[in-house]
Amino acid sequence: MIGAGAVGAGTAWHLACQGHRVTLIDPCLAESINHKNSHHEPLNGTDASLGVLMGHIFRRSSGRAWRLRQRSMELWPKWVEKLNHPETPLHLDTPLIQLASGPEEAERMQSLAKQRIELGLEYFTSANTSSRHLPWPNPGYGGLRSQNDGRVDPLALQRALRRSLERKKVSLLASRVKSLHRPNDGDDTHWRVELDTGDNTHCHCVVVCTALASNLLLNPLGHSLPMAAVLGQVLDLQVSAPATSWDHWPAVLVCAGVNLIRHSKDQLLLGATLEEGEQPSAHEPLIMRRLGGLAPNWLLQAEVVDHWHGLRARPSGRPAPLLEVLEQGLILASGHYRNGVLLAPATAEWVQHQINIESITFPRMI
Repeated sequence: MIGAGAVGAGTAWHLACQGHRVTLIDPCLAESINHKNSHHEPLNGTDASLGVLMGHIFRRSSGRAWRLRQRSMELWPKWVEKLNHPETPLHLDTPLIQLASGPEEAERMQSLAKQRIELGLEYFTSANTSSRHLPWPNPGYGGLRSQNDGRVDPLALQRALRRSLERKKVSLLASRVKSLHRPNDGDDTHWRVELDTGDNTHCHCVVVCTALASNLLLNPLGHSLPMAAVLGQVLDLQVSAPATSWDHWPAVLVCAGVNLIRHSKDQLLLGATLEEGEQPSAHEPLIMRRLGGLAPNWLLQAEVVDHWHGLRARPSGRPAPLLEVLEQGLILASGHYRNGVLLAPATAEWVQHQINIESITFPRMI
């Protein structure tokens, strides 16, 4: 297993729980798990993410993306229950509230809520808004309240996964993979994974979960799966909001495409993935904070106590994520774009299924 973000580490843990012998490889395994960095270099996708789970509130009601989201939302409570431990607590925080940006979106939200009452969706207008719906001075055109969507803290998730991986005896290699080599002709069914340390490890199946770095490993093997970088920025804000503004604050509030997450008594994370390329715009945080003109004064005046950015891998010309068996013993599970944390359980289950199909050919080792 190459790549130890939410998808890679989550898949490694899930496979280990199914009895597979797993090696997880990623240089980040030697680092501490936190948001802190120099702020000049992007964090990896999971470290930089907010862990938002937008499953039931997803606009489409069919297709692969919808099925993956629904399956992940079914699995997340089970994952949290298994991973939660006093040493590495993990919680599924709900609900999620999304504001409409205009009358047309409000009309679509109202229709969606009628279709998904059983999934916990409820539509509200600015006229019937109460404190249980939205702690916001100007709800504009109303919006959706999704009782079962919300958030998993991505750093807490990684700590919980790291602990569980160790307990499951998963081999953790804090190295960078230099290249992949197919099995030799004959009876040898082992892939050779060459590390930057000069060492090699051998396995029957390689699962690549390395986002933007995936092509560096796959191109020499003749597999071209281009992905573009999309950048997200996060501000950690110290706020002086009226006490009533925090009453009934949801796990996630989405306004003008920006996520707002309260994470302590008077601190708020504000972030979105909006920028093409790999260099953060100095102006984008200012635009995000305005929330399309809906931001209250206490948010505009909040003090920035931390600021980071990260890159997401968006497949070029193909829908996210890239889930594909490229050849026998080589599986790609990458390019999740903004939904790596959300889709980690469904991705892990999909990888397990592909490995089980091939288990007739090779033993239960990856």
